[in-house]
Amino acid sequence: MTEPTIWHNPRCSKSRQTLQLLKDRGFEPVIVDYVNTAPSQAEISAALDLLGLDAIKLMRTGDKRFAESGLSKTDTTETLIAAMATHPILIERPVVIHNGKAALGRPPEAVLDIL
Repeated sequence: MTEPTIWHNPRCSKSRQTLQLLKDRGFEPVIVDYVNTAPSQAEISAALDLLGLDAIKLMRTGDKRFAESGLSKTDTTETLIAAMATHPILIERPVVIHNGKAALGRPPEAVLDIL
């Protein structure tokens, strides 16, 4: 059985809940502390493709750093992906990737569909 990968922020309650949900289901996920080890633009783009989301839907637009970075909801996909790679705290979390599928753990139970 391949293990899922979780883009995890230990300071986020939804991320912690999703990680625990994975463990409770018998998985030992690969944990990527994406805030300290930022995913590349290519990795973010690939995750967006798997999620089936536009870049803006993976961004924490309410975070003060979104506005401080001069970003807007109408920026291009390329601009938003570059911003997420530069400021990974802006990535909505957690993201779980497993067997060529991905899910955003909001709510945590949303990841069950890809396991």
